[in-house]
Amino acid sequence: MRALMNLITAVNSTIGKGCAWLALGIVLVQFVVVLMRYVFGIGSIWMQESITYMHGFLFMLAAAYTLSVDGHVRVDIFYREASPRFKAVVDLFGSAFFLLPMCAVIVLWSWGYVANSWDIMEGSHEASGIQGRYLQKSAIIAFAVLVGLQGLAIIIRSLLVLSGDKDAARAYTSGQE
Repeated sequence: MRALMNLITAVNSTIGKGCAWLALGIVLVQFVVVLMRYVFGIGSIWMQESITYMHGFLFMLAAAYTLSVDGHVRVDIFYREASPRFKAVVDLFGSAFFLLPMCAVIVLWSWGYVANSWDIMEGSHEASGIQGRYLQKSAIIAFAVLVGLQGLAIIIRSLLVLSGDKDAARAYTSGQE
């Protein structure tokens, strides 16, 4: 179980850290778009759309990494100071009864939407835009799968803590998996 948890976390960490470079890409492309438009009077729909693509990929694909490092916003009135066992129970319950079902709903509801986009190889409405909107929409399913897998890793970690595993319990005190 620990190997699966570590594999899921490593995959999400690699994807999340790779997607972090998209933030730099967004800034650089936006700078070039502004420079081209206001200095040279040239516009580029493709470059403007690429910012939207990068933004979408950044947030959709890095969400599971953010979950793995406990970076999402949490109202933790009781959680922050709780024992590792209590945190494990909360995480187990929340992942099993809220996170995983929501990921399943997202996949089920978006599957047809994404499949239709792939069927017609949907692209930009603009002639000079990016002709890969179907790829952008695929990030919805990738998001749900990656977050669902990270939810499974959280469940495994919680079960390890509840079974008395000291290494897994240390993750709750150090903030790492």
